[in-house]
Amino acid sequence: MDKQWRSVCIVYIFNHMVEQNKHNLDRVFASLSDPTRRLLLRRLCIGPATVSELAAPLDMSLNAVSKHLKVLELAGLIRRDVVGRVHHITLNAAPLAEAEAWVNQYRQFWDAHLDSLEDWLKLDNERKNDE
Repeated sequence: MDKQWRSVCIVYIFNHMVEQNKHNLDRVFASLSDPTRRLLLRRLCIGPATVSELAAPLDMSLNAVSKHLKVLELAGLIRRDVVGRVHHITLNAAPLAEAEAWVNQYRQFWDAHLDSLEDWLKLDNERKNDE
């Protein structure tokens, strides 16, 4: 394979990985935007559960819960194992770590800016007290 063709392949693969990761992150944040799905994830932090066990405390149909679980599954946040007619659901926290890493990039930005704002407000307050 010639060098130029190899470079093109590497760039294509890298761009594909970035695009795929971006879409995964979009799915994670979209799935986290719903309070019912966040509640389901919180319950799964305790341990695996069946769809019926997850649906029991919720005021909605089993079908509605299944639709929420499908969204979480497409985002990679849960795994589903089917044994006969019973669906066992487990949490997959790896996509949450990716989302946390993305948020942390902005946390560093805001921490620095909020520190600057705090310094400015202290200075401004000192000036007002001196007057």
